[in-house]
Amino acid sequence: MEVTLIRHTAVDVPLGVCYGQTDVPLKESFEQEALVVAENLRKQIMAEGVFDEVYTSPLSRCTRLAVACGYADALRDDRLKELHFGEWEMQRFDAIRDPRIHEWFNDYYNVATTGGESFMMQYERVAAFLDEVKQQSCERVAVFSHGGVLVCAQIYAGVVEREQAFEALTSYGGIVRITID
Repeated sequence: MEVTLIRHTAVDVPLGVCYGQTDVPLKESFEQEALVVAENLRKQIMAEGVFDEVYTSPLSRCTRLAVACGYADALRDDRLKELHFGEWEMQRFDAIRDPRIHEWFNDYYNVATTGGESFMMQYERVAAFLDEVKQQSCERVAVFSHGGVLVCAQIYAGVVEREQAFEALTSYGGIVRITID
């Protein structure tokens, strides 16, 4: 099965703020960015055919892009949300005074944020989503989601090694295609 992963467009959040699952606004450039994404998807569809199913994170930065690309009926799935930063949501990383942040920085794969989740917890929910999608009789699906989810999906597909996860972070509005068996 071919999975087309689409990252949401640029958010209107200061650099260095961990926003994770907070429903943050998009930049004023959303309309222009969405047009580029929609055109890139249109070209892909013309070359390869339509999607059998389309999914989206329920957070507005993803649903808005799905709608702008013509997928207002995309199926919303909580497993496609970004990493949950718990008590650290909407704080600048350099301003977080929680002593656990050092433990998390040293091993974010396995250490959960205070009141949130670890990267491996996020990976497990994304993998559960992809396991379920594989059971359907779809050849091509699209997923509107977040940078961390796209990284998890690429690790799941064997395209990216876990150790290089964030070197593979897709740009805002970026599109990545993977194949899963």
